[in-house]
Amino acid sequence: MKPGIHPAYGPVVFRDKAAGYAFLTRSTLTPEHTVEWEDGRTYPVVDVEISSASHPFYTGTARVLDTAGRVERFERRYGRREER
Repeated sequence: MKPGIHPAYGPVVFRDKAAGYAFLTRSTLTPEHTVEWEDGRTYPVVDVEISSASHPFYTGTARVLDTAGRVERFERRYGRREER
C-alpha cells in the first residue's frame, strides 16, 4: 500500500440509541464525540439511528404484506381478466 493516501483505520464504537445497543469495531470514520467503553478505555463513538438490534427485519417484528388480499380486491373492483 502507498503510504499517506489511506484514511486512519482504528477502533470505533457504534451506538444505536433507539435500542440502547452499542458495539466496538474498527472503522475509518473519525467522529468528534467519545465514550468510555467497558474495558475502561475511551473510544470515538458514532450514533446510528438503526442497527440490527432495532431493525424490524432482524428483530422479527416486520409486517408481512397480504398480497393475496390485494389481488382479490383488485379483481372485485375491476373484474377478472378473461383468458384467451
